Amino acid sequence: MAYVIKRYSNRKLYDAQESRYVTLEEIEEMIRAGREISVLDAATGEDLTSVALAQIILENERNHRAALPSAFLHQLIKHGEAWQDFVQKSMKSSLEGIVSSQREMDRVFREWAARAGWAPAPTARNDRRGDEEATAERNLRDEIDLLRQKVKALEERLEKQK
Repeated sequence: MAYVIKRYSNRKLYDAQESRYVTLEEIEEMIRAGREISVLDAATGEDLTSVALAQIILENERNHRAALPSAFLHQLIKHGEAWQDFVQKSMKSSLEGIVSSQREMDRVFREWAARAGWAPAPTARNDRRGDEEATAERNLRDEIDLLRQKVKALEERLEKQK
């Protein structure tokens, strides 16, 4: 679920969850921290997320932090929607590949950790799901199992001391 930021007619951005105004730089930090952001017009409810994200990119360009090649920007403007559609599809495909690779790497790491005795073995049911919810659920279950093992070990130690 996206974190909602409201944009008012005076161009101020308001974080209703935190009850405070935020800057584009703060929104950029939220995104870098992994939070999905949604920017909505406070009066109409119109989705302005793309506009806000474009502003962040333009600010980074102005500060020379992103450095998109001028030739790329020229092509983007010159070919309009067709080029933008191609870029969007390409980037979406690339990002999906990255996310898929990260999930696979996470699965393999958990298997290695289980084999090394660092963590409980993953269940086959959860591995088939492969989505972020399953990963979070698996991590929570692993933590609970680890805590149960520690409690059991403490109970055994207490029992031996009696």
